[in-house]
Amino acid sequence: MRQYADGLGMQAGIWRGARLAGVAGLHPVDWPNRQSALGYWIGPEHEGQGLVTLACRALLHMAFKEYGLHRMELRAATGNARSRAVAERLGFTLEGVVRGAEWLYDHYVDHAVYSLLEQEWHEGR
Repeated sequence: MRQYADGLGMQAGIWRGARLAGVAGLHPVDWPNRQSALGYWIGPEHEGQGLVTLACRALLHMAFKEYGLHRMELRAATGNARSRAVAERLGFTLEGVVRGAEWLYDHYVDHAVYSLLEQEWHEGR
């Protein structure tokens, strides 16, 4: 709530009926450069149902149409095929790989870095 109140982004629940299935949000908004990043987590029992793609689509609408941002980024571990597929379904462009970007469980993982510019965003994706 503080992040939202300060105009630095927001976090929201992903709901499946009355159950909280996960969370999604805009990571800190960089207002001078009009950019932010998508972040999300989904419970294992809710994977593969399209909920993350729907949530991200709503966040992209908010980012581009309501906040007036220019660029959105999505990072996913290179081995995380499901998260990478979300970026690709939404029309993001793979920019490259950041090596050793995140300590995950017991080792470092590389991140695939995707971006989407305002002029590339299509609501129907």
